[in-house]
Amino acid sequence: QLQLVESGGGLVQPGGSLRLSCVVSGTPLDVTVIGWFRQTPGKGREAVSCISVGDGTTYYADSVAGRFTVSRDAAKNTVYLQMDNLMPEDTATYYCGAHILPVHFCGHYDALEGYIEPWGQGTLVTVSS
Repeated sequence: QLQLVESGGGLVQPGGSLRLSCVVSGTPLDVTVIGWFRQTPGKGREAVSCISVGDGTTYYADSVAGRFTVSRDAAKNTVYLQMDNLMPEDTATYYCGAHILPVHFCGHYDALEGYIEPWGQGTLVTVSS
């Protein structure tokens, strides 16, 4: 069974950087995409960035494009999210999740949500001075 474990969250000042890691273990079955999603209290979860396990195709939400970079290291079974120039509005709990749909579905979270399995436990990112 596939398991995802996130790490790397923390407190950072505006303009700073963090790198999140998502370690993937278990049998991947039909998983084709690992995505990063975030949620703040009182708001729904949204897709931040996704990467295709196979060919490395990526998706970025408009709010993070140019500041965040998603990558994968097959040898370490790990997907990373490098977050630069962080802003207070990036404060959220970040989750990684796996799904079997094409990468571009990350831009349609409402349609995608039911296909995301499993989820990681989440890691909190706080951007504050």
